[in-house]
Amino acid sequence: MLKGDMSLVGPRPPLPAEVQQYEPDALRRLHVRPGMTGLWQVSGRSDLSWEESLRLDLRYVDNWSPIGDLHILFRTFRAVTGGSGAY
Repeated sequence: MLKGDMSLVGPRPPLPAEVQQYEPDALRRLHVRPGMTGLWQVSGRSDLSWEESLRLDLRYVDNWSPIGDLHILFRTFRAVTGGSGAY
């Protein structure tokens, strides 16, 4: 069943225990709906550090646009088929 809690593009949904450990600046990533893919997923995935992932999530939050989402969706297809950065 689709509930509408997530969008296609946005920061990955954090676990409640992760949110409790966030620094104040990291809480900004919660200002947008979480997504199934996002900027850090197409920019290195698991090869990135937490700091790099957070920086990319905050860039997404601060610069959101529909065209940006389309670009991320296109890059997601390339990242998934290429397999780089995946465990």
